Amino acid sequence: MKLLVIDDQEDIREVASLTLELKEGWDVVAAGSGADGINIARGTLPDVILLDVMMPDLDGPSTLRMLRNMPETQSIPVIFLTAKVQAADHRRYLEMGVNGVIAKPFDPLTLGRTICECLSWGMKDNDEC
Repeated sequence: MKLLVIDDQEDIREVASLTLELKEGWDVVAAGSGADGINIARGTLPDVILLDVMMPDLDGPSTLRMLRNMPETQSIPVIFLTAKVQAADHRRYLEMGVNGVIAKPFDPLTLGRTICECLSWGMKDNDEC
């Protein structure tokens, strides 16, 4: 599986990338801004995108709108990463059309399973989606 992490915090990108590459065996690419993430998504067409909600310049909701407006990226599942986990925020994010919301800080050891749960992808016997 190919996954794109878009987050302005380098430590979040590194932890997610290392965990998903080493533990899950996924191919992970990362971007530090919404604009870079859009360009990478168009070039790599990942299976799923983890997208930070709060970023400078181009925030998560704006990045999501741009991804949904491009034919090549409009059907890629997107999961928001956010420190705002109030029920009202969570509901608002889902109404934007994301496939799930993962709270930061997340547990690196269960991140792969959490992504699969957000996407309703069953985990196989070997723990891969």
